[in-house]
Amino acid sequence: MNFLSDTTAPAHPALIEAISRANEGFAPSYGNDALSARVEARLKEIFETDLKLVFTNSGTAANALALSVLSPPHGMVLCHDEAHIHRDERGAPEFFTGGAKLLPLPGDHARIDVAAIEDALAQWPQDFVHAPPPRVLSLSNLTESGTAYSPADLAARIGPAKEKGLHVHIDGARFANALVSTGASPAQMSWKAGADALSLGATKNGALAAEAVILFPSVMDRFAELQARQKRAGQMAAKMRFVAAQFEAWLANDFWLDLAAHANAMARRLADGLAHYDGVDLAHPVEGNEIFVTLPDATAQTLRDAGAGFYQWPDGSARFVASWATTEADVDAALGTLGQ
Repeated sequence: MNFLSDTTAPAHPALIEAISRANEGFAPSYGNDALSARVEARLKEIFETDLKLVFTNSGTAANALALSVLSPPHGMVLCHDEAHIHRDERGAPEFFTGGAKLLPLPGDHARIDVAAIEDALAQWPQDFVHAPPPRVLSLSNLTESGTAYSPADLAARIGPAKEKGLHVHIDGARFANALVSTGASPAQMSWKAGADALSLGATKNGALAAEAVILFPSVMDRFAELQARQKRAGQMAAKMRFVAAQFEAWLANDFWLDLAAHANAMARRLADGLAHYDGVDLAHPVEGNEIFVTLPDATAQTLRDAGAGFYQWPDGSARFVASWATTEADVDAALGTLGQ
């Protein structure tokens, strides 16, 4: 009954097996191996466009590296107040960009209000020497409240940013969950909506420390800089083939989407079950593998006493996260402690 986070889940055996298969013989170092080339080719098919990528071992590194090639040190990154880059990365985006300012914006369910973006762009001009100019809009999909931006939602927010010349970054730590939830294609949820760079997360969805920064055609000319920053950040692993091996297995036959679909379904099962109890209310729509609910103190204590793990969110709600490894039995056992 561990619902603390999808990062607490084990890596999927199929991805561990892929690492083992890659552990034969010798291969070029630092991402110059055949596995890495095959992953890039596969991602071009999935995203229906040309692209370049580097691998990292954490989502924080992926986000910070992506932003570092999109914003100059004197620029500003617009993001939601709940965004991971703002609340959970210990200043890494500011450090990697060399000092770019993050401007947190409001919006229900961790989706940035369109009006907030328009107001920020009006209040922070590009040509005022005393203030940092907005240079990047960063959107998380899924959001930190477990909600998803649809392609239309993305277009409504990216449009004003593009009109002012901003680049757009997508924090896709749970990108697969958002794809399954919306039914949109990877292309529709990224470059076709105007995104220039995507942090594609596999770790929360079955992998072992495997993330990627993807640059789409609009900024592919910055790939050499991205590689240089990857090296300086200590993220250019010598034996990168073992990260690539996970991605290859993860992406094969839409396995990544199957894993995300299962996690989403388990979150929905838990949310539907909890909704039967008095005093339990959803704090945010369930559009992925996370649920946020208000729990009476007695209900929360009953779950904890029975061994259920979940996280108390700063807003007072309780966060439960399902993963590829969450089973119907896990969900039913948690609900069973409450008498259902």
